[in-house]
Amino acid sequence: MTLPGPSAPLYLDCDTGVDDSLALAYLLAAPEVDLVGVGSVSGNIDARQGAVNSLDLLALAGRDDVPVAVGAHDPLVGSYDGGAPSVHGRNGVGDVALPPSGREVTAESAVELLLRLSHEHAGLLRVVAVGPLTNLALALRADPTLPERVLDVTVMGGAALHPGNVTPAAEANIAKDPEAAAEVLAVDWDVTLVPLDVTMAHVFEEADRKALLEAGTALAPWLGEVLDLYFGFHVPTFGRRCSALHDPLAAAIAVGGVTPTVAPRVPVVVDATDGPGRGQTVCDLRGLYAGYPDVPGARTRVVLATDAPLAPHLVERLLTL
Repeated sequence: MTLPGPSAPLYLDCDTGVDDSLALAYLLAAPEVDLVGVGSVSGNIDARQGAVNSLDLLALAGRDDVPVAVGAHDPLVGSYDGGAPSVHGRNGVGDVALPPSGREVTAESAVELLLRLSHEHAGLLRVVAVGPLTNLALALRADPTLPERVLDVTVMGGAALHPGNVTPAAEANIAKDPEAAAEVLAVDWDVTLVPLDVTMAHVFEEADRKALLEAGTALAPWLGEVLDLYFGFHVPTFGRRCSALHDPLAAAIAVGGVTPTVAPRVPVVVDATDGPGRGQTVCDLRGLYAGYPDVPGARTRVVLATDAPLAPHLVERLLTL
């Protein structure tokens, strides 16, 4: 496929927590894409609260034109586990209040919104998913022809050679709905997987947060406040107040703000069993000693390294909001 030009239509599927907020804001600031819809899914916070967070953030950015739809509350198997209040706060955004948008979610579900946008922007629509993949799996079940109308999909999730962050093997987004992830990664469409291997290598520091706090704009200072709790959570991991840049890195890779330098196309299978490997992304990286060649026929690109740190670029974009 040929990549679209500037302002390519993009749909974001997210569980709007702290780093999701950064990703959403980044996409609003990115001239390369036009954010045409946001769907929520339960993950960091429940799907309805995630949608409210997205509506409020969009309002603060002056983008009430972007439709927001509520998606799946529960994973394909089992029930929603209650989120991650110790990481993202009880409201999903660091327990920091946003002025209510006064706007309602769409009457459509997230699945219906995605399918409609895929018809309206057939062949051009880009999808970025930075939460559990429940909505995407349900959309594929509802319309198996969806991949024919989607240009590409970028997923923040998984761990290839890196340990997991919720179990020794599994990353949170995949672990919250392994069955959905297995279905999405088994489909014949172009997926870029942005796993912990690379997101943990991109760090937002206190100086970066201070730059947001001191910005004379509407949205950036709020993002700086939201990061406070998130920074505290990461102290045991990094030994200082800072944070990994999981979701914004996926957004930046999707629009070309950061370029992967090691990203082989390889088969990826998700462990959806009930054993200790549940939620693991099993990536066939046996070619690492030969320079990570692509595996013929594979459609999933696994990002392991990028050309530049994300933080300076992210700050630059966010300071415009």
